[in-house]
Amino acid sequence: MKTLDTRITEPYKPRVELVSSNFELSHLHKTRKVFALLPHGYHESDKRYQVLYLQDAQNLFGEDTPFGSWEIDTHLATLFAEGLDDLMVIAIDHGGKERINEYSPYFHRKFGKGLGKFYAESIIKSLKPYIDKHYRTKPEREFNGIGGSSMGGLISAYIGIVYPEYFSKLMIFSPSFWFSDEIYFDAFKYNYTLPMKMYIYGGDKESEYMTKHIHRFKEAVSKGYFDKSLTQFKVSINPAGEHSEYFWSKAFPKAAKWLYTESEK
Repeated sequence: MKTLDTRITEPYKPRVELVSSNFELSHLHKTRKVFALLPHGYHESDKRYQVLYLQDAQNLFGEDTPFGSWEIDTHLATLFAEGLDDLMVIAIDHGGKERINEYSPYFHRKFGKGLGKFYAESIIKSLKPYIDKHYRTKPEREFNGIGGSSMGGLISAYIGIVYPEYFSKLMIFSPSFWFSDEIYFDAFKYNYTLPMKMYIYGGDKESEYMTKHIHRFKEAVSKGYFDKSLTQFKVSINPAGEHSEYFWSKAFPKAAKWLYTESEK
């Protein structure tokens, strides 16, 4: 995708709005900071918007990102200028030292019993209803997606395959599928018969198993209990890709454009 001059895209940067500094994730019984990246012109119109929910807000935008930034505010400005002008992003802070535990829906012999199932229920039953009530969203599943990287990719994949009635688009970057084989069983057994788009990115330099895990997940989904023609996959493997925000930033605009426009399938 051709990158536009920043002088053209700068005026279209989204407005970053703090949804809450302590939003209650009801089923997790914890609070998190949540942001809304509102498309240019949001407050000057009555338009309704598609939504992408992203994990790890601390690494998505801004100057003080501890591990680098996806720079999604800049990418959203470029996408807006190129015609994707109806995408809102909801960014959810991770839990710091509790991040792995909260993003894991499974038991791990080193990390113990994960709280990911409670986190997932909180997104579905608390956060999404709140966002749909307080912002001009298109609440139907066909206009909503969820995504993240690493452990954030794992929990996003889990939410997508367990709650397909809420999300139709998955943005899964460098997912930590190594964490538990149960993700493959869940991908196979959940009986969803609704259209789904999955963009899965990984880098060959992350680990020797990353690409294998991604293809194993795709195979599990493809052989599951549903009409295979309803699921569209875009698997992107970067031979030089490493496990870092730099590469996820590079992958973001292509993934967003593929997931949220009908012209690229």
